[in-house]
Amino acid sequence: MHPGALRASQRGEGDETAGSRPYRPGDRLSWLDWRASARLSAARASDELVVREFFADRAPRAVIVSDRRPSLGVYRAPLPWLDKPAAIAAIVKLVAASVRAARGDVGLVSSTAAGPFYVRPGRIPSDAWLLDRAAGPTEGPPDALVRSLELLSRRRAALPVGTFVFVVSDFVTPVPGRVWMGLRGLGWDVVPLVVQDSVWEQSFPRIGNVVVPFVAPGSTRICDVWISRRRATELRAANERRLEETIARFRRLGFDPVLIGTSDPSDIAGLLHGWAARRRVLLRRGA
Repeated sequence: MHPGALRASQRGEGDETAGSRPYRPGDRLSWLDWRASARLSAARASDELVVREFFADRAPRAVIVSDRRPSLGVYRAPLPWLDKPAAIAAIVKLVAASVRAARGDVGLVSSTAAGPFYVRPGRIPSDAWLLDRAAGPTEGPPDALVRSLELLSRRRAALPVGTFVFVVSDFVTPVPGRVWMGLRGLGWDVVPLVVQDSVWEQSFPRIGNVVVPFVAPGSTRICDVWISRRRATELRAANERRLEETIARFRRLGFDPVLIGTSDPSDIAGLLHGWAARRRVLLRRGA
């Protein structure tokens, strides 16, 4: 993700063309699109003037909502699957660097065992502090993400329309629709970042009639579980359906989720760059 990707969706005096419209008294002559004016004049057999519109060149404001439930702390190295803490750390670094390169401010909503906390954009003490609080110990309660999002909604007066809200979670436990609808109505640019392992969460291994040792998130107790071939098939279908429904729900709300199944910073940068490119296309189409 590059700094220019975080451009405001509002019209203004930026340098990137958002679309065109008929000339209005007071418009600058430098905004005139002479070719478009000539084509429209010829088509209508009258004198017509068309001006370009631009996206507002405004410093972005962003808030990272980091889910700190125990499930976000699993698969650490040297396990051969997605290292969730490393993936979250890479996401936080990339988002913060992109926003700050565009001279914007970053805020944070996260949770501890005592409850969620909010630090508004511009008040983050340091990158090290941000990384520790956003990708540090996973000690949040089961409803940590819901409580974090509700806390952010209560701080809406300090966050203008167009604020980027990056929600980092595995979304294995769904967030109630009322919470998303509340965020949708605030005019923020909400971006769900879905961090799920491709083997155990997005799907399930094609195994059967084997004993698999499992450890519940936040626990150290190992439990041996017999997995039949039929059970493995059922789990795979359930996980794939859950992921499909999660992505579809976000898209119905008008969000563009980013599915992240890697902890490699270069790969994550590519995924975020893809999101930024899609966003630019959608903004131009809506011009």
